Amino acid sequence: MGKENNPRRVAENEAFAKTKMLRTSPQKLNLVAQLIRGKKVDKALADLTFSHKRIAIDVKKCLQSAIANAENNHGLDVDNLIVAEAWVGKNLVMKRGRPRARGRFGKIMKPFSEITIKVRQVEEQA
Repeated sequence: MGKENNPRRVAENEAFAKTKMLRTSPQKLNLVAQLIRGKKVDKALADLTFSHKRIAIDVKKCLQSAIANAENNHGLDVDNLIVAEAWVGKNLVMKRGRPRARGRFGKIMKPFSEITIKVRQVEEQA
């Protein structure tokens, strides 16, 4: 007599993870997301590990979460996963400022962003 299960938002061979409130601009985050799109997950994790970008640490956590979701929640094989999609969105913007000359005010925008990573199981090429 309980509620019915929600339908899956992704296909049967896919899983995803989302990280919100990342303290960087979407433009900078998208540079890191481009780095991993379409790659196998082990290669993408290696690229994020050795990236010099600060936000790559948080993107790596999100990718590891997507891999764990695929394995534990959907029973997918980790060795055959690729990063199918990685997209970036805007979040809130903290508005700060600094006094400038002649009574003016310089706006300082501190943007937040979010990233969604979708992994897909592909069949092995024999």
